[in-house]
Amino acid sequence: MDTASNTTVLRARDFWASLVLIALSLFFLWKTSAIPLWGGNRAGVSGTDWYNSAAIVPLFIFGGMLVLSIVLLVISVRSGGAQAALSAAGIGWDRAEAFRFSTIGLMLLAYVAGLVPRVDFILCSGLLITALIYGYYGGHARRAFIACIFVVAAGLFAFAAYPAQSQWNAHGDDWVTLVLWAALTLLVLQTSRSERGLRVIPVIAVLTPTILVCAMAFGFRQNVPARGGLSFKQIEYHYYVTLRPLWKD
Repeated sequence: MDTASNTTVLRARDFWASLVLIALSLFFLWKTSAIPLWGGNRAGVSGTDWYNSAAIVPLFIFGGMLVLSIVLLVISVRSGGAQAALSAAGIGWDRAEAFRFSTIGLMLLAYVAGLVPRVDFILCSGLLITALIYGYYGGHARRAFIACIFVVAAGLFAFAAYPAQSQWNAHGDDWVTLVLWAALTLLVLQTSRSERGLRVIPVIAVLTPTILVCAMAFGFRQNVPARGGLSFKQIEYHYYVTLRPLWKD
């Protein structure tokens, strides 16, 4: 396949991908609209401060995702991607690409549906970040499959063991996720003996969700998922009991 044909197929796939991303963005924006923004009752407390609303973060995330998806769609249409896509030029079967797309989709589904509502945000996000970087750095299919198994196993356990919202404060799924994350991290460190670039994965996986959740909870005063989670519960306790009095007093 020559360069022109590759570009045509790429733009056609960009067209279909942008439509899927637009649909997902609109769906999650619609779900976010159920969260009070301009006043209303939140957790039994009535307030009017929009910047305290739990809707702010998802609105920014999925709003930005919608804008980027529209930009991708416009670029694809202008470069002839829509015409190529509608003529089936972008639907060619690529086994490696289908495998990569499927494993990423399964991990995101397990993360969003199984882990985020139930499991400590730092633990489940650290597991996902570790799995995504380790699984798709260098294009190794075996790594992607292993990474997918770890995340899906954690998500399935959390969903099956604690299906009802009244059970989401239990820590059994937190411990299972922590064990799986530690096991995957050991596998990453073992592989990093031959690939030094993998050594930064544990640092990124710990710092990124920790900084994000602390900024959301203490900086922007946002409600964070699984607030009573194994690690964030300790962070929140020491913030209010140990650190905050240092400058409040």
